Amino acid sequence: MTRDRDRPRVIVAIDTDEGITGWGECYNHGPDRALPPLLDYLYLQIEGEDPTRIERLVLKLLQQCRFPPGALGLAAISAIDHACWDISAKALGVPVYRLLGGHVRDRVRVYLGVYTAPEAKTIGNHCTAMHEAFGLTAFKLSPYRIDIHANPWGKVVKATADWVGELTDICPGFEFAFDAHAKLFEPWQAAELGNALAPFHPLFYEEPMRPENIEAWGRLKARLSVPLATGESLYSRFEFNRLMQCAGADIIQPDICVVGGLLEMRKIAAIAEAHYVTVAPHNPMGPLATAVNLHFCAAQPNLKILEYRLPMGAAYHSDGVGHDEDRAAYVADPYLPVDGHLELRPDRPGWGVEIDEDYLATDRYVHWERKLPVRPDGSTAYA
Repeated sequence: MTRDRDRPRVIVAIDTDEGITGWGECYNHGPDRALPPLLDYLYLQIEGEDPTRIERLVLKLLQQCRFPPGALGLAAISAIDHACWDISAKALGVPVYRLLGGHVRDRVRVYLGVYTAPEAKTIGNHCTAMHEAFGLTAFKLSPYRIDIHANPWGKVVKATADWVGELTDICPGFEFAFDAHAKLFEPWQAAELGNALAPFHPLFYEEPMRPENIEAWGRLKARLSVPLATGESLYSRFEFNRLMQCAGADIIQPDICVVGGLLEMRKIAAIAEAHYVTVAPHNPMGPLATAVNLHFCAAQPNLKILEYRLPMGAAYHSDGVGHDEDRAAYVADPYLPVDGHLELRPDRPGWGVEIDEDYLATDRYVHWERKLPVRPDGSTAYA
């Protein structure tokens, strides 16, 4: 485990008897110490196997589970899958995307997550700085300006619309997506908030409500006049297939560190492609996860855009100031945007990055857990 700002990251290495090491990253949903012992158990199932037989290995790990694995099980399998792809490509001396049929694009457009909703002028200044430094033109924000539990709903929607209108006037050359973080329980509220964004032509409107009732997403999308995105909380091609059958999304957002890895990610994306749905991978993780995502995106025809997090700690906090506390330095040479895109590294085998094992050897663990909001009546809500 290592630390990336306020949250532990789980980085996985698999060594081969030929001296090749493959690297992968789990999504650490929490409890934050649950993944390492699970990974130790899974290693016992693959020890001595051929790491290039990725389909066979992943199938074996899935078949070890009498019941379908959930978030933690698939996150652990994801990192093992990543490491096997890294090993396979390094053994051949090629980038991973070369094993996926080659790249269909020369570079991958990214958007930067800002995640909070400071004053429009503050965001405008930040986005302008990111554009000048990295050429970024797409950003993702929270749509909430005031407490959604302590204010009348009409006031919540108006505050959002007024703020987004001001923001788009200040930043006419940028695109903005809005992530509602599954905080809305009632579908009519999800529809009303999304349609309040419609006059400003958002890049997409992300996950306004919980994912469990997949059929409800089809009904929601039919009521919206903005692109609807979801999928970070879905776990396999079977759940995404249901989402497609219900016409529940314009853009899907599977997480390559959640769904079981690159192999499963490709299967999910193929189902979406058959439904004319694009893919914008969920990627709020560290620079190794970004490298894995980049290779997927390079070879995937129906890519929309990739979520990106600056590895030098340019997080955006509610005080409106960018902080540089932790550099996620377990990757020595992370992919950085150029002209708003990540460039491929055709001369670098595997994921194309170097892992700093000395950094990983230091103890940077910090306890993490989600903090739940409390409504005025004392009940808790989703974070």
